[in-house]
Parts: sequence; C-alpha cells; structure tokens
Amino acid sequence: MRSALGLLGALALGLPVIALADPDEYIHTPNIEYGEREIDMKYGTEKEKDENGGGRTSAGSIGFGYGATQWWFTEAYVKYHKEPGDKTQYDAFEWENKLLVTEPNRYFVDVSLFTEFEVPRDRDEGYELRFGPLFQWDTGPLRWNANLLFGRVFHSKEEGPRVTELGYQFQVKYPLIHDVEVGVQAFGEMGKWNHWEPREEQSHKIGPAVLGKVKLEGRQAIRYNAAWLIGSNAAPRNTFRVQAEYEF
Repeated sequence: MRSALGLLGALALGLPVIALADPDEYIHTPNIEYGEREIDMKYGTEKEKDENGGGRTSAGSIGFGYGATQWWFTEAYVKYHKEPGDKTQYDAFEWENKLLVTEPNRYFVDVSLFTEFEVPRDRDEGYELRFGPLFQWDTGPLRWNANLLFGRVFHSKEEGPRVTELGYQFQVKYPLIHDVEVGVQAFGEMGKWNHWEPREEQSHKIGPAVLGKVKLEGRQAIRYNAAWLIGSNAAPRNTFRVQAEYEF
C-alpha cells in the first residue's frame, strides 16, 4: 500500500514515472459481481513522437467475462493490433482473472489480486504473465484506484534479458450528473521492478477521462469510459482510449 501511495504522490508532484502501456490498456478495478456476465470491447490509438517516426499505432480487443463466484471473476478475450502502414491483424489471446482479497467496503481499501496470461500470435515472442494487487478506496465523493502490476515474458526466442517489470495504473473520478463521472487516468511502467530505468528513458501518460453507465432492463447495463492521455519523455505524444461493456 505504501508503494501505491508513493506512486500517487509522484503523480501529484509531476515527478517522472513511465507509462508504456498498450493504447487500449484500461483501468482494472477490484469489484466483482457474482453471476454477472459481460461483453467487453476496448480500443486505443496513439501518436508517436516525431523522433520515433511520428506514426500512429492502434490496438483493440473483444472479450467475454463472468462473475463465477462472489470472489472470482474471469474473462477471456482476443486482441488486435495495427502498426503504422500495416493492416489490422490478430495479435494475441489473453485470459484474465480477479480474486477478491478483502470483503467489499469492510476496510478503508478494497483489494483484489489480478492475473493475466497472454498467448501471442507469434509464439517466438514468448508467453507473458502479468499479476499484482488492485486497490480502491473513497475519500468523500472521490473514488481512487491504484494498481501495481508485475510482468514477465517466458520462453521467448527474441534476444535480450528476461526481467520482471513493474507497471502502474491510476484513476480518480468524481460523480458529475446522474450516472456520469469525470476523472483522471494514468498508465505506466517503471522498468525492472527493483531497478527503475534512467530518468531520460522513463515516461508516463496521463489525462482526463469520462465514465458512465446506461441502465437497461433488469440487471442489463452498458458501462463506458474514455480518456485522452498526454505523454512525456519516451511515451507516445498522445493516446485516445475507449472501453464499452455490456453487462447482463
């Protein structure tokens, strides 16, 4: 928890932290609704800086999730990717799981454990495992999310060291009107978990977000959120990301 608060402090002070997340990366929350099913669609596009070619990279995914128990949520989805000048193509299959650690609203902070396993289209890239704690708490009308995610690639045939890297996700939101909220989102990676990259190689992206919910019949609903993120240092110049979930 101290690490999460330290990271939030760095963001508030404008200190450099890095964010090299995929353009369709989204904020994971610890909430689990037993019996809920959802169809989840995500899309993101980012503009590279001129010194990195100035092209635009896009990524997206579609998945199906299920609240299998009161403490376990699982989701499987396929990912698509587009490099500048190339066609959109299938990129990977991923399987996500969330395990509830604390009883919701019982303590100051809600905590879940997140895991994600990725199988890429190109098996020479290896398999990727990401895992880490998800934190959520409220201060007055504000809701805060701070996640620390560790990632490592296994069985890759590509050259280079294999290290465990540390990334973060951050969000704070405020209820505006009805079921609409406004807030701030941020994504990043610090490099090796116990030895961060040099400052000039670090980057982060952060920006405003809008979130909302459209209620349908019964327990059906559509949740959405979108953000415009500005990057610094090694991050893309700007990123637009959007997510829509149909819950039933």
